[in-house]
Amino acid sequence: MKLGLNGLGRIGKLSLWNHVTKKHFSELVVNLGREVGGGLEDIAAAIDRDSTYGRLSTYVNGFKGGRVIEELNEAAGTMRINGIPTTFLRTARNPKDIDWQGNQVRLVVDTTGQFKDPTADADEGRGSVRGHLQAGAEKVIVSAPFKIKAKGLDMPEDAITAVMGINDDDYDPSLHNIISAASCTTTCLSYMIKPLIDHFGADRLLSASMVTVHAATGSQEVLDRLPAAGATDLRKNRSILNNIILTTTGAAKALSLVIPEMQSIGFIAESVRIPTSTGSLIVLVLNLQDELDNPIKRDLLNAIYEEYAKTSPYLIYSAEQNVSSDIVGMPKAAVVIESSEIHTRTATIHVNLNQLKNVKVEAAGSTVLDVPFTQAAIYGWYDNEFGSYTYMLGELTKTIAERMV
Repeated sequence: MKLGLNGLGRIGKLSLWNHVTKKHFSELVVNLGREVGGGLEDIAAAIDRDSTYGRLSTYVNGFKGGRVIEELNEAAGTMRINGIPTTFLRTARNPKDIDWQGNQVRLVVDTTGQFKDPTADADEGRGSVRGHLQAGAEKVIVSAPFKIKAKGLDMPEDAITAVMGINDDDYDPSLHNIISAASCTTTCLSYMIKPLIDHFGADRLLSASMVTVHAATGSQEVLDRLPAAGATDLRKNRSILNNIILTTTGAAKALSLVIPEMQSIGFIAESVRIPTSTGSLIVLVLNLQDELDNPIKRDLLNAIYEEYAKTSPYLIYSAEQNVSSDIVGMPKAAVVIESSEIHTRTATIHVNLNQLKNVKVEAAGSTVLDVPFTQAAIYGWYDNEFGSYTYMLGELTKTIAERMV
């Protein structure tokens, strides 16, 4: 099967690296939507060299290196990358105008981050994700969380958010044509939450909050610049080279699409951007209801993650003392649990029953309810670009391709 990639930004380029290395697809068709530099030679140079991960030739062949991009044909827009025939399309930016049908592409991964609304019509504005289907693709994977712009619209029946190894079994090839691969943060977070829900049950998770200490992304500014007209968040226009920047994340909303049990749990998600090129950290804080006279301790939480890692290829349990650069490029790591930094504190919540709804308090009875609970702090590393997110996106892409008739 041929695979189509729309866009060659960070996720697009690293997805190409993943697929030419894994060789799950016989050919790649990459839509750039515009001319690049002086032509195909400059495209090849941009693919082979990366400021964060080094050279593609080193990634493929190790220290021996060696040329992996060959047989460039400017007229045809083709080259071979690690032996995989790859065609570059340089004319259409609107998904409905991309010649997927003419290139016999049935499965497309849209990595542009521009087309996230599954309710938008194919002919809308500058295009929509449904344009890929109109252009001949049968399935489209979006490398970002869905974002429905119009208020009051529900998620279409043919759209689903899936994280590989968490809820990919919910994908129905006869129904779902548009698949969101969520985000790097949601992918990591789902592997931090799922083992705990499987062990304790969702009803014992009283509340949760998280902060992702996140590397810079391409949407941020290198140097300070004036905000666009109507902009409300002025921090997005400040230099990521010089600042720690408070921002937002949609991880909480996307997580409930992947793990439905989270809809019944009070959950807050925040984000802080820092001046690194990749390598991020989630600090997850949970309040778990204890069993009577049996408080939850760190040894139990570590045992839960260590056991889960034995059956899941995407959760890594680490007893080492890591820093962010240690997990950059680490394959298969949706999350690396920093076991030495799991902390717990046992306490009691004192609930005044007179302040609760639908509770009748007998005159002679107690008006205070004591609930034993444990607050736990859990740290999870993830390579938000390659090792975690793009690798997991590639695994999901392969799985969907295998289930296409």
